Amino acid sequence: MTSNKGHLKVSSIHRIYYEEFGNPFGIPILFLHGGPGAGFSSFHRKLFDVKNHRVIFFDQRGAGKSLPLAELKENNTYELIKDIEKLRKFLKIDKWYIFGGSWGSTLAILYGIEKPKRCLGFVLRGIFLGTKKEINWFLYGMKSFFPEAHKNFTRKISLENQKDILNWYHKNLNQSNLKIVYELASNWNTYESSCSTLKYVERKMSGEQSLAIARIEVHYFANNCFIRDGFILKNVHKISKIPCHIVQGRHDIICPPINAYNLSKMWEKSSLKIVEEGAHSGFEDCMLKQIQESVNHIIIDTSR
Repeated sequence: MTSNKGHLKVSSIHRIYYEEFGNPFGIPILFLHGGPGAGFSSFHRKLFDVKNHRVIFFDQRGAGKSLPLAELKENNTYELIKDIEKLRKFLKIDKWYIFGGSWGSTLAILYGIEKPKRCLGFVLRGIFLGTKKEINWFLYGMKSFFPEAHKNFTRKISLENQKDILNWYHKNLNQSNLKIVYELASNWNTYESSCSTLKYVERKMSGEQSLAIARIEVHYFANNCFIRDGFILKNVHKISKIPCHIVQGRHDIICPPINAYNLSKMWEKSSLKIVEEGAHSGFEDCMLKQIQESVNHIIIDTSR
């Protein structure tokens, strides 16, 4: 197994952390984590075949082990796409497969649209298209399915300010009182993580990594993910002849299946697998198994 890892300087401010896992002579696969701001974890290694895959993990700007943590300056979608290219060139990879889940699926598609000749194929999980409608669903629509989680999510917000939850969090997550900031970051992340599995369980999050996720995610949502509304579906034709396996949980409340369905209809060489017992999390057994199968299938399919 390769142990290549370190920080790559991508701007005067940011250094992104990367790690390679698996066979250094194997099939190159880039892993794009969710959030934005979540970072990758050791669990994600389970998605891949250590004998045959050369997996490149990296923490996006401000996330995980990248430095500085939770930094919002020069942190936008356009810069992340440029970082991916810098990492590809640094590692001397000509073309690679792209894996992305949730926000990672958004970034994967956007990178593909920008650099289609560098992409051998895609495996995408829990499709998020980065639209205003999806952001508003996260803020307000999920309440219909997880009312108790939403109550905790908004408990610090006055009724008047609950009409604009995103702006309220954006303002208060960047104030000077760190005690309040950490509490609000925990509320934001607990809401998302508690709604990510088939069975509702309150999963509290805290600490610096929780702050990074909340700050960066709110930063991106407040800026409409730094893309024009509807951009992905309008431009997916640029990569529609590149193979793509889409894995979607039937009960994904955070990223509802309609997004994956609409994407698959416009992506000529895509296949959509709906996991009937799956939700948003890729960590549950049924989703994990299907992701592993899809990763192996797409590589076999495109190597024929």
